[in-house]
Amino acid sequence: MFPIKRWLNQKLNRGYLEAKSPAFQTLFPKNAKVKRVATGFQFTEGPIWFPEDNYLLFSDIPGNKIYKLTPQGKVTVFRETSHNSNGLTRDKQGRLIACEHGTRRVTRTEKDGIITVLADRFQGKKLNSPNDIVVKSDGYIYFTDPPYGIKPEEQQQPLQGVYRLAPDSGEISLVADNFDKPNGLAFSPDESKLYIDDSQRRHIRVFDVQPDGTLTNGSIFHDMKVKQPGVPDGMKVDVEGNIYCTGGGGIWVFDSEGNHLGTIVTPEIPANCAWGDDDWRSLYITAQTSVYQIRVNIAGIPVL
Repeated sequence: MFPIKRWLNQKLNRGYLEAKSPAFQTLFPKNAKVKRVATGFQFTEGPIWFPEDNYLLFSDIPGNKIYKLTPQGKVTVFRETSHNSNGLTRDKQGRLIACEHGTRRVTRTEKDGIITVLADRFQGKKLNSPNDIVVKSDGYIYFTDPPYGIKPEEQQQPLQGVYRLAPDSGEISLVADNFDKPNGLAFSPDESKLYIDDSQRRHIRVFDVQPDGTLTNGSIFHDMKVKQPGVPDGMKVDVEGNIYCTGGGGIWVFDSEGNHLGTIVTPEIPANCAWGDDDWRSLYITAQTSVYQIRVNIAGIPVL
């Protein structure tokens, strides 16, 4: 939801790795490259891998479509009239969960293709514009609700919140309320921490996840304010706890202590990323008009 703009030097109109720590080099195979695997879209977002059928789904928000991408590079339309879907994930039964800007709701696609509305209101008022989403191992769904998909006069919620949603009862609770533009979110490998970024303030926060699912002890994990275009948006974590988050210049990589190890510089401003392929060692990056991929040494946390 940010302006398309070329920001790389003309001679660097391709991806590369920019290390800030020796540890960064150990995260990638020798001669790892950022490869463009699909292009020609309007604004790509929300990638999610389906291992049982070996494909990636991703949203084209203004294109109002969800696309399917195979490892061979074949692109087909998975869903036309996606209601301007943004973040996508899967629940513990493997069903597609989507944040829809156009309808201001969170939906689940059942195995028979029927779409179930999981949430569209909080305390009787319409949600702003559900943006990104994750599912905890207990089945509870956490999603961010900035106002990117609506006009100011359409906003009914008094704040831009982060919510926890019970998948069966539909009970929804506000778990964080002090964000300006909450966006990407991801759990640590043991789910004791939840990372949430704020695109407006350009930082990542980290919270302790309590046994009842509430969030406490929020603090700044890393400040990502830089002059380059690009903001904290989509975010994923690998099995060793390293965090991969979009930002100025590309995908920033942090260790679990918040140290910036380096950046995967991308040819276009990235919006989100997801783990994929049989070994979960490919990072797929949705970036403006294209989807990119880079191989890594440490597997991402699978979404199964």
